[in-house]
Amino acid sequence: MLTATESVHPTLRPLEFLRRRLGWASCAAYAAAAVLPAPGLWLRRIHSVSVGTNLSVGVNTAQILLATVLFTAGLRSCPHALARILRRPRILLAGLALHLTAPLLIIPGIAIALRCSPDSDGGSGMTAAMILTVVMPVAAGATVWSGGGRGDESTMLGLVLVSTLISPITVPATVSALTPLLSPDYAHTLASAVQDVGRSFALTGVLLPCVAGIVCRLLLPGPTSRAVLPIAALGALLASLALTYINASGAIGQFLSHPRPLLLVAGAGTASVVCGLAFTWGRLAVRVLRLEARAGTSVTLACGMSNSSAGAVLITTAMPDRPQILLPVLAYSLLQKLLANHFTRARAAGTAA
Repeated sequence: MLTATESVHPTLRPLEFLRRRLGWASCAAYAAAAVLPAPGLWLRRIHSVSVGTNLSVGVNTAQILLATVLFTAGLRSCPHALARILRRPRILLAGLALHLTAPLLIIPGIAIALRCSPDSDGGSGMTAAMILTVVMPVAAGATVWSGGGRGDESTMLGLVLVSTLISPITVPATVSALTPLLSPDYAHTLASAVQDVGRSFALTGVLLPCVAGIVCRLLLPGPTSRAVLPIAALGALLASLALTYINASGAIGQFLSHPRPLLLVAGAGTASVVCGLAFTWGRLAVRVLRLEARAGTSVTLACGMSNSSAGAVLITTAMPDRPQILLPVLAYSLLQKLLANHFTRARAAGTAA
């Protein structure tokens, strides 16, 4: 539902339409990638743009779209709400701890199970894809689901921002802890990705856009802020769907040119198990900690929703020759939206009852 500020903008009815149908819109992006992958494949490539006479700059469309989503998440943050969270850090710390421990609890079991699969690499590709998905910060889009599910939006936003702020430390540390589960080839590739790409990617691709958005929110006058925020929200949703389409085009395009049904089933199955376990871990922990309902909703979403777009961009950057391992990442991205939609609708219905 649109906020009071956004409802005065009748031209932004598409924002409400997309918010209520994010799951279906994501499915449509996947369908577009399957039917018309060529534009997405072109956009996935790094293009050189001439600046001046002797200088060219590489433009990565996927990274630009991801930065747009994260910048908007920071822009839409309320400084006063963030200050309240910092004064009461218990729930924030609990949510972060659960989000950070989820990969360490879930991935080892998945890796052991995949070793029994007929995959030629012993399931290392699937495991590597899931590692680079669940170790990412909390998804910025989780703030939308939290609002729809009667969650604590300030807590959700705090979890997104803080998990992003500490990601330059937590992502390399968690990946290093889990690489022994992989074959030497994938372990070396993941280690190189973290050392050569991971830290700079977390800083420039994740952290800086988010911080820039917060700074802009602090500098914008009140009337300007109220006018800009609804437009920014719509832009972020469109950028997120475009990013979904681009990432899906790479994996689905590769799959359509060289169909491997068993790989598709294995990728979707692996993603389903990991995503389901992440949400289950959140729900069980919330009950054990006896968190109140609104905070519990946000913490559960934080456990299940990772910034899979950032993981997909990192995989594309670090392993451009292995687009097939994007399949489980894309499946996870869709499944976490569908599970979040189911969970928040049930939570909202329970609150109304």
